[in-house]
Amino acid sequence: MPPLRFLCAAALATLGLAGARAEAPAEAGAVIATIAPARTSIYIGSVTLSVTPMTRHGGTYQSSYTAKVFPYFFYDESGQFRIEVSDADLFRLASGQSIDFTGAALRSDGAERPVRGRATPSGLADGRVKVRVVVSRHLVLVFNTTYHLSGWQK
Repeated sequence: MPPLRFLCAAALATLGLAGARAEAPAEAGAVIATIAPARTSIYIGSVTLSVTPMTRHGGTYQSSYTAKVFPYFFYDESGQFRIEVSDADLFRLASGQSIDFTGAALRSDGAERPVRGRATPSGLADGRVKVRVVVSRHLVLVFNTTYHLSGWQK
């Protein structure tokens, strides 16, 4: 067993997650997910995505977001952001495995944008995340950033 895997397993046991199963209570896992602001390029400009710290309710992380489009400020938007992450996925993430997730960004005017992504851990509660936001049939914004999980519960 590599030393890093051993440390992660020991930390999981300390946190009480080593015995977690897919049938664990809906509130098991990290209660708060923080995603660092991210920027991506578009044709003659850029888009910056900022998501407030996400709280978990059942198998869904929820928060609000803002997207700033430079220099096209009239395309700026905000709304609610949610992603689905099961207890089993959280356990896999804490075990050092990458996970895929889906969700949606619901703009303040009611329009919904599908969200897909992949989280790759670099430690017990930190890692890299790639978030894809489908803007239209021909435009998908890809944001590469980092995440941090906190507030672990059994």
